Amino acid sequence: MSSALDRVGPGGRVALVRLRSMGDCVLTTPAISIVKQARPDLAIAVVVEDRFAALFEGNPAVDAILRPDWRDLRRWKPDLCVNLHGGGSSARLTALSGSRLRAGFTHFRYQPVYNVRIPRAQEILRIERKVHTAEHLASAMFYLGAARVEIPRASLYAGRTAAQVVRAPYAVIHPVASAENKTWPADRFREIADRLKSSLDLDPVFVGGPGEDLSAFQTWRTFSGAPLDEIKSLMAGAALFVGNDSGPAHMAAAFGLPVVVLFGASDPVIWGPWRTPAEVLTGASGISSVSVQQVAAALERLRVRV
Repeated sequence: MSSALDRVGPGGRVALVRLRSMGDCVLTTPAISIVKQARPDLAIAVVVEDRFAALFEGNPAVDAILRPDWRDLRRWKPDLCVNLHGGGSSARLTALSGSRLRAGFTHFRYQPVYNVRIPRAQEILRIERKVHTAEHLASAMFYLGAARVEIPRASLYAGRTAAQVVRAPYAVIHPVASAENKTWPADRFREIADRLKSSLDLDPVFVGGPGEDLSAFQTWRTFSGAPLDEIKSLMAGAALFVGNDSGPAHMAAAFGLPVVVLFGASDPVIWGPWRTPAEVLTGASGISSVSVQQVAAALERLRVRV
């Protein structure tokens, strides 16, 4: 039987529903690249919430960025709509897309929505191990008919030069996270910042999303709640990244930065930095048991001395 992509005619349209969040959006970009490489004639749209749309802006493989409104999606007239998000809202969007081909994973709820059902990544990739999120999403593209290729690094595109954001050389530090058990103590981030400046002459630049408190780091330059296009430019010009497991860590990896990421509750096999020089640190008693010395040693292994 022909694949879903084979059933999309020349110059057809594919919509990928990826509503949120930052890390998931970044890790969707390898899958987008795979589809575009397999079928450069296709127009690809991403359906995403406004607050994350900038993650796809400037990407030459993305032809349209659509709001999560079924009317906008239906007007775009996709031939194939792929739900990469799961859940009720994305299923509804897929159902109302007007697409004759509607794809979703077999573990998603609302299975009657989908007439193309994507099996688990392990079955597609013929492996029996945990898979990284980038592998999980890319495997769907292989199942839909894209040629099997090495899964590429995530891709982000900065619209401005780093000099328009902050003067180099600098290191980006993201010291906050969505939960306490994913957040390394602030005083240790400050100590790493001091070491970066004194040993490497790298200015520490702290970043945080909307509502994230950076008041403990006011000694240094901070970007709190800055627009994502500004954060992209900041990442693009940085020398390295240090931070908690979070969306900015995936942004840094997409730009190929050497990264040190501290993990708490999340599984680094599934959510670790993808295809960039990286050190992942976990503590036997949680993230707070990771020491400053361990972070410094990780930076040394990345050939970044502190």
